[in-house]
Amino acid sequence: MPKLLNIVVACAENRVIGRDGKLPWRIPEDFQRFERLTAGNVCVLGRVCFDTWPGAVRGQRQPVVVTHRPLSQVPNTTVSRPQSRELGETAPIATGSFPAALAIAETLPGEIFICGGQKIFEETLGLNRPTRLYLTLVHAEVPGDRYFPEWRDLRWREIEKLPSRDANFQYTFYTLERVL
Repeated sequence: MPKLLNIVVACAENRVIGRDGKLPWRIPEDFQRFERLTAGNVCVLGRVCFDTWPGAVRGQRQPVVVTHRPLSQVPNTTVSRPQSRELGETAPIATGSFPAALAIAETLPGEIFICGGQKIFEETLGLNRPTRLYLTLVHAEVPGDRYFPEWRDLRWREIEKLPSRDANFQYTFYTLERVL
């Protein structure tokens, strides 16, 4: 039986998740939640997300990077099982497709977290399999060029809902489970 897929994402009301290869906000509470959830687990993510998240290799995370670049052009990656490094860092595994990344992730210890970007999220939500969504919904319309797919059309069961705010944004932390 395949492992549960955990999607972790912050998006604005207009579904924006990125702008110019970066997050369009800085919400420390959201980042702390993201780091806490993904620590010690397998993180499937695209190359741009990997390039912009230095912590991907820390905290006993095992990154599996989806990239169309030749593996030799992705710094510090391996195509074999990684070896432990000092300070809890692991060598990322690179692969050329999302299905291959999931196949690799299924063989690794820990939960599978889908960490973006847009195409990876689209492919994940297109699968008919058990999925948990850790969503930070930023209550704002922000400009951007990367979007989270429309998740509201799928059937979800709400597990948790925690409203919060900082000096710049109001947001809600949701934990949702997909109803198949």
